Amino acid sequence: MKVLFLWEVPQKLQDYMKNRVDEKIECVFPPFGETEDLIPLAEDAEVMVGWRPAPELLQAAPCVRLFQNPGVGVQHLLPLFEGFPDILIANSHGNTYFTAQHAVALLLSLTNRVILHHNYMAEGIWRTGDDEGASIPLRNRVIGLLGFGAIGKRVASFLSGWEVELTACKRKISGEKPEILKSWYDIGDLNVFLKECDILVISLPHTPETGGLIGKKEIELLGPEGLLINVGRGPVIREEDLYTALKEKSLGGAGIDVWYNYEPESNEDGKKYPFNFPFQELDNVILSPHRAASPFSDLERWGEVIENINRVSRGEKPLNLVNRKLGY
Repeated sequence: MKVLFLWEVPQKLQDYMKNRVDEKIECVFPPFGETEDLIPLAEDAEVMVGWRPAPELLQAAPCVRLFQNPGVGVQHLLPLFEGFPDILIANSHGNTYFTAQHAVALLLSLTNRVILHHNYMAEGIWRTGDDEGASIPLRNRVIGLLGFGAIGKRVASFLSGWEVELTACKRKISGEKPEILKSWYDIGDLNVFLKECDILVISLPHTPETGGLIGKKEIELLGPEGLLINVGRGPVIREEDLYTALKEKSLGGAGIDVWYNYEPESNEDGKKYPFNFPFQELDNVILSPHRAASPFSDLERWGEVIENINRVSRGEKPLNLVNRKLGY
């Protein structure tokens, strides 16, 4: 079986892949080039691995059975694959650990006002004490996880020893409530869930069901001392409502890694902002440039990609297949 990789794969990762796929699998790592250079290599490929294939590449690959996305977001892929209904699409949860780590880092930076005090010290302002930027204790707070998939569960694991209470809300709950949670809700009880939360951590994908899910009314349920962390997708939260709540301090603060415009144009000062409201002017928000999945150099993160390649070779069902109707 032939597997075609669609980006310039570092040699270290090439070696790691080759040593872990089944012997009968040929991994093709072409040098970086244009799409037309890849087309001859795609003609007999059965698996493609990459982020955003060109339509003409898919058209030139009649044997492809699986397109393996090394990340978790597929909203950019679904329109492209409408013309290729027989190709399976799979996500990889290899970045789960790092994304959850980043969510916790944003939360701690927000509660401990790390950036504010760094800026004070960089400006030579020493020991302001609690006069400016007192820390916000996490102890005894209720942290709500909106999305309780791989990332939400990992965040819960990280936070479980911190003298906090954890609750979760997901599309549909089933089975017994995990012991790590004090409560959990399905999406129909979103408002009940939000009323319980002091801090909200969002790790939802962007789907037709989740777009605009959190707006003015939902943010108000968190209250003026509430905090919000988003490592899911920007459009899950209505942008203007989020900005207004932060500006008017009807929401205490936010740490945001995912945004609204991923092809921003330079403004008159040559600066690019991936949003439509001046979040950069607020003093109660931490801005992060969609980098929670870093680092890509970590080899263990590629385990699910390797597993799926081997599964296709053995005729087995791949992990984390995308449900096109649900959008994730």
